[in-house]
Amino acid sequence: MTVRWLAIGYQDNWLPILISPFMRDALLGGTIAALVAGLLGFFIVVRNAAFAAHAVAHIGLPGATGAVLIGLPIGLGLGAFCVGGAFVIGALGKRVGDRDVATGTVLAMAIALGLLFSSLATKNASTMTNVLFGNLLAISHVQLITFAGLLILLGLCVGFIYRPLLFASVNPLVAQAKGVPVQSLSIIFMALLGLAVTMAVQVVGTLLLFALLVTPAATAIRLTARPLIAMFISTAISVASVWAGLGLSAMFNMPPSFVIVAIACMVWFVVQLASHPIRLPVRTFHNGRTPH
Repeated sequence: MTVRWLAIGYQDNWLPILISPFMRDALLGGTIAALVAGLLGFFIVVRNAAFAAHAVAHIGLPGATGAVLIGLPIGLGLGAFCVGGAFVIGALGKRVGDRDVATGTVLAMAIALGLLFSSLATKNASTMTNVLFGNLLAISHVQLITFAGLLILLGLCVGFIYRPLLFASVNPLVAQAKGVPVQSLSIIFMALLGLAVTMAVQVVGTLLLFALLVTPAATAIRLTARPLIAMFISTAISVASVWAGLGLSAMFNMPPSFVIVAIACMVWFVVQLASHPIRLPVRTFHNGRTPH
């Protein structure tokens, strides 16, 4: 039985839906993607690479549509373009200004290719919808295995380069003067970002990517200045958003991506208000005293 309330359908059979096999796979896939987002989100915010992260997701669009066009798996094309585009941005953008120019240029070319590939095949309509908005409930067992492998790979890579990457992210000029390979670390990080975006896009989609990769990390940095604790808080917010989002989507028959994004953004908004409370103007008399 479904009860309608404010155009939202409440489903009293949500518990069987929540424990169904497809929802279990969605929970596992979303959790892995959230762990990856928490792992890299902190560095994205600290390195001012939010625009690059958003652009890399759009760069993956022609990869997905092109893969459909030639009969290859969507994830393969998506990953190739995300990682390739991130690698080019990292190689061309030595400074923040240069990176923004390189990001915008590569993004424009990628969107043009996506438009071309989309016009060549009618089957690309559903592919573009899934890439733009995500399709968490359609995650397959093959994708879960791939996601798990990428999580292990990303965890090992970040653990190996954590200290020099943190140094280069916080103060790149001093790090370069100390002999830290800042440019090489930038390229490696962007390649890792491409892998993370490949996973996150399949969960929340290109248009909602910020909510998983950037928003929890920005929230965590508001709460603490310690990198490891911020990464832990960011991961916890991402995972909690995915779990709560899937549960509420099953209860109220809403798209999981929307609920996940709404929860992550709500947490960020509350933390923002707590950090910068709204101060109402206080009326004063001419003698400087406030009225009782």
